[in-house]
Amino acid sequence: MTSPHLDPEVFSGHLDRTRWFGGKGRPYAVTDVRTLGALAGGPPVVVIHLVEVSYVDSDPSARPGQEPAKELYQVPLAYYREPEHRLDHAFVGWWEDPDLGWVHAYDALHDRAAMALWQRAFDTPSEGATGLQFHRLPGHELDLEAHSTLFSGEQSNSSVAFGEDALMKVFRKVTPGVNPDIAVHEVLTKAGSEHVAKLYGWLEFDDGGERLQLAMLQQFLRTASDGWDLALASVRSLFADPEVHANESGGDFAGEATRLGEALREVHEDLRKHFPVETRPAAAAAELAATMTGRLEAALGVVPELAEHGSALRSAFNAVSKLDGLDVQQIHGDLHLGQTLRTSHGWKIVDFEGEPAKPLAERQLPDSPWRDVAGMLRSFDYAARVVERTLGTSDEADAELIDTRAQEWSERNKNHFLTAYAGGALAPEEQRLLDAYVADKAVYETVYETRNRPSWVAIPLQAVARIGAA
Repeated sequence: MTSPHLDPEVFSGHLDRTRWFGGKGRPYAVTDVRTLGALAGGPPVVVIHLVEVSYVDSDPSARPGQEPAKELYQVPLAYYREPEHRLDHAFVGWWEDPDLGWVHAYDALHDRAAMALWQRAFDTPSEGATGLQFHRLPGHELDLEAHSTLFSGEQSNSSVAFGEDALMKVFRKVTPGVNPDIAVHEVLTKAGSEHVAKLYGWLEFDDGGERLQLAMLQQFLRTASDGWDLALASVRSLFADPEVHANESGGDFAGEATRLGEALREVHEDLRKHFPVETRPAAAAAELAATMTGRLEAALGVVPELAEHGSALRSAFNAVSKLDGLDVQQIHGDLHLGQTLRTSHGWKIVDFEGEPAKPLAERQLPDSPWRDVAGMLRSFDYAARVVERTLGTSDEADAELIDTRAQEWSERNKNHFLTAYAGGALAPEEQRLLDAYVADKAVYETVYETRNRPSWVAIPLQAVARIGAA
């Protein structure tokens, strides 16, 4: 319900101070604050609020009188009657609550006492909260004595580890509907997949028949190593002795790339078994080609350097329009090395939310598995080129050798990954589709880098140039 005693300006100030608020730099107003429910137990009193943000953008394409865009953000708060100075860094405000009297409010995720209530709510869902629905999957006993640790640095969500037992991801930006991260993890956990962190439970709210999924609790892979970091370390090892070929380097990554390809193949197979699959007609392939071409035309206005490669890129996209059909299924949707973890039991794939910039309804739709493959291939290329850029060598011969080794490392790992994923050589139609997805991803990257890291735009432009030279 709407909570009129809560000052929208207090929540605006809080949003502006967080890393996860997506509206920084845009004119906005907090237009509603709703109380979804409270956790049982305490102190503290832990209350989950839903904050509505309305934007008034200076978009020249917006129609006069058009309703401003709106977003919903989840803000869980811990209420104390007296100031808790250990939480001064997480202070949100203080006000008079109609039921509790004067309270001091803190971001609940910073408070171990509040997080302990959250753990107990997952452990006993029927008793854990009012107005909120905690769900648990069987098969794992939670460690209710584990202390919580909030991870820092996240851009869109907030994650809290409970000792070495469990990890809770709180979705800060909330969209009505089923979150793919929960839906995919639930299915793969029940299927016994070895390539994801097991799902323990999730939290949702019934908003007049619409589900708002607020958080998920899953296996904490504490000792896992980030796939991106491992790839960078492999490249650095190669560059430490550039006279050595990639296949002779002590840090050769090809074996890991092979195992990662096998892991993705098995995950896609499990998803095909448990989610809808569809073979779309030739018209869908033509539509995909037109969409890719449209993105290229838009990118040309942002990245003029793409123009000299426009013909080759259009040709790659046009080849897709000649396909007889398009096989689609549930996929990851935003796959790259940073979405993988290497554990002692093999590779795990994480974060099945899909592309954050896409609407939730679009992220729920089936798509081609070759999109995931293309994302990983581009990530291998990025790993080699990012490390290359850190060397800053001024000797032309050395720079040329390093460039050769970077390309060698990238191609070697892409080939091992792709061969393991496909189980052999690709059919001509598969290769055509994959080539188009790789080109489309590289075009997207040129736009992203131009807008966010202009000094990096050479990385995807190199890939685009190779497409044109093929």
